[in-house]
Amino acid sequence: MMSLKNRLIGAAVLWIVVGMLSAGFALSAIFREHVTQQFYDELYVHLDELQRLVNVGKGGQAKVERQLSDPRYDVDSSGFYWEVQRNDHVLARSESLKGGILKTPVDDAAGAGVHTHEIDGPTGSLIVAERSKWTAPDGPPVRYIIGTDRRHLETVLASFNNMLILALGLLGLTMALAAAVLITFAMRPFAGMREALMRVRSGQEKRLSGQFPPEVQPLADDLNTLLASSSDLIQRARTQAGNLAHGLKTPLAILTDEAHKIAEQGLEQSSKTIFEQCSRMQTQINFQITRARAVAMRAVPGTVASVAKAASEVTSALSRLYRDRMLNIDNDIADPAKVACDPQDLNEMLANLVDNACKHAKEKVRISVAPGSPSDLLQIIVEDDGPGLPPEAYDIVFDIGQRWDSQKPGGGLGLAIVRDLARLYGGDISLHPSKLGGLAAILELPRLQDAC
Repeated sequence: MMSLKNRLIGAAVLWIVVGMLSAGFALSAIFREHVTQQFYDELYVHLDELQRLVNVGKGGQAKVERQLSDPRYDVDSSGFYWEVQRNDHVLARSESLKGGILKTPVDDAAGAGVHTHEIDGPTGSLIVAERSKWTAPDGPPVRYIIGTDRRHLETVLASFNNMLILALGLLGLTMALAAAVLITFAMRPFAGMREALMRVRSGQEKRLSGQFPPEVQPLADDLNTLLASSSDLIQRARTQAGNLAHGLKTPLAILTDEAHKIAEQGLEQSSKTIFEQCSRMQTQINFQITRARAVAMRAVPGTVASVAKAASEVTSALSRLYRDRMLNIDNDIADPAKVACDPQDLNEMLANLVDNACKHAKEKVRISVAPGSPSDLLQIIVEDDGPGLPPEAYDIVFDIGQRWDSQKPGGGLGLAIVRDLARLYGGDISLHPSKLGGLAAILELPRLQDAC
């Protein structure tokens, strides 16, 4: 999802683009209207000048006192033309005009004012202004016609539009950059809060620290209050879980002792039943206490563990435990990455996995990090060179109290605890054949991102 800063910048840029386009169309339309009006006003002025300079006698002879004041009417094919007509005959025309007569609609006597038309000229579309003068009501009028190619008007408009596009484009770009800078500056307090949160998540600090604007400081204070309250609640929950575990130990010990006494009295079956039920209760208690502690620690910001450190501690401890079997436990983890997990829970998960691998291994157990792990997850591989498991056993061994090989020591709780702990932290565990020939357990845990 797009960040808030990018949304604001996108909205500002969109608004600026819409504003610039609207302003561009409006200014272009206003300028077109203004220039077109000036264009026609100039034609009217030249038409008046033409009518004063050209005198037509009764016999139809035209006398031009002098050329128009605008020299462009004297340049051949310049796009500026004038012509005096009577009864479809040319009485006089400008030096610039060559070829056939200019054909414009004929006006009647009732409309003796100035008329404008757009006709085909010798060098393109021609905008003309013409005025007819009647010397007799029934005779043909003398028509004074003056025109300019439309291309001259379009050239002016195109030049203005190009300059307008450039100017508005630069203005819009400047405004967009200014908006981006202002929004980035305005969002800096939130970036500072995010950095403070990352420091809390990474365990560097216990509360949000830093100076925030008055609009943001209440949020930081509320978050600090929530963090403190959550830590207190979690600590009380862990204490209560511990008290529950200690409170159940004594009744279980008494029941176990009574089972021994019953066995001494010759009631072996009854004693065995009590032992089995006590074992199940102890398994469930251990599982639920471990799960409760993990749930509590998962909610604590700043819960972080070093994978390399945990692997080193587990390897060192189990190497001494299985010294008599001459097992080679290789710790190939050199990755400095950390995971968002309680160190005690990480040690417990790795200890269970490595212990299971050692129980079934022939000579070698290896702990490593999978190459190419996802950026948000770290994959820890624990594998052995033992007999492995058939694929149909991969799910069964994760059930509480279930073991595939009943001849091996253990209560069938290790893998169940590992899977439940991993999923509580947002990870998981899966079993696969190992490259060493036995079983490979791949533990996935959320990788802790570096603080920004």
